[in-house]
Amino acid sequence: MIREFCEERRLAPMKRLVQAIWPDGRYEDWRLYCFADLASALAFRDHFCGIMFDPKRDRENGKAPGVWRRTGEYQRTLDLGPLSVPEILRN
Repeated sequence: MIREFCEERRLAPMKRLVQAIWPDGRYEDWRLYCFADLASALAFRDHFCGIMFDPKRDRENGKAPGVWRRTGEYQRTLDLGPLSVPEILRN
């Protein structure tokens, strides 16, 4: 679905893997899709119900490469717009 979305719009996002870490110490590996312009990022976020990543804010001003310092309480993401974790991987 992501590939089709990007191909239809001629988008070529850069993909990056990060470890999302919450204040309580829980963490998950996340894949980020980075776009050259804000409009493309917003279209992607709106379609897939994504979460915006701000490198300055979320990587401690660039001092924490490969890490996404999350705020708030940890909540496992099982469904994100049209994407979902397969049932076999949920528990």
